Parts: sequence; structure tokens; C-alpha cells
Amino acid sequence: MLGSIVPSSRFLIKQLLEPIDWAQARVIVEYGPGVGGITMEILRRMRPDATLIAMEINPAFVSFLRSSTHDERLHVVEASAESVDEILRQFGHEKANYIVSGIPFSTIPAPVRERILRKTCGALEPRGSFLVYQFSTRVLQDLQRIFRYVRRQFEPLNVLPAHLFFCRPDTA
Repeated sequence: MLGSIVPSSRFLIKQLLEPIDWAQARVIVEYGPGVGGITMEILRRMRPDATLIAMEINPAFVSFLRSSTHDERLHVVEASAESVDEILRQFGHEKANYIVSGIPFSTIPAPVRERILRKTCGALEPRGSFLVYQFSTRVLQDLQRIFRYVRRQFEPLNVLPAHLFFCRPDTA
């Protein structure tokens, strides 16, 4: 359930969030926020009128985030990334500008991974982006099959070093 037992480094967080146009981002979704290291940085940078929907399947993390974070822009939902479309609608949104994820795709069964990635692609506005970090490149083929644009980067200054993938439903 955890992608890593060590919190993401500031270097990883900076590189992961770099593509976000904070002036334009109104709806951001985060898959697997864990204890909220990336969540807090997103909230720090977000517009006052933006929304962050954090989707987490671990009830202990959901409880922790709800009790430790008091920001009206944050909605913590106990749900799988598979239900991103339903959760967006529940909060009055059709599409997200950005979806950020650190969930460990390599450990998710292939049919579930496929559903999550397809629903993610469909939940993004046409010029939206899916920002992913992983500790292996195994998900790359799936990303390239589902998204029209995929760019790779690498962040060595993290424990474990991380692969970053920036994906869009349209061409860049």
C-alpha cells in the first residue's frame, strides 16, 4: 500500500510539481497522498480558489490527513484511484487540470492498473497532465500505450531514486 517508507525528498517534490501552471490550476487530484508530504506542498502553491482532492485507500492515512490538515481547499476521500471520475463528479467537477500520483503501479494487478490509467486519462482536461513518480520504469509501457504524450525524468536525490513521468491525453 505504500510506495515508499521514506518521505519524498524536496528535490523529488520540486521536480514532480514543476510542470504545474499554478495560476491556471483549479482542480488537482492526488492519488495515494500517504501522510501528506506532497499534499502540503501542493496546498502551499495552490490558488486560494483551487481544489485538491486527495484519494487514499488506507483508512489510517485518511484519518491522519483529515485530522492534521485544516485547509478548506483539501478534500480527503477514502477511495481507489479507479473511481476518480465518480469522485470528481461528487465534488462538482467534470475534469481535473492535474493528477499527481506516487501509487506503486508495478505492484498493482494489470487489470486494475489498466483501469486506473484509462480512467485517469479520461478524467483530465485535454491539456491536463498526469504527474507520476515511481521507483521502477515498469509502468512506462502502459503510460505510453494510454497517453498520447509521455516525458521521462529521473531524480537521483531521493531515497529511493525516482523515475518521473509527465503524461498528457493530447500531444504536447
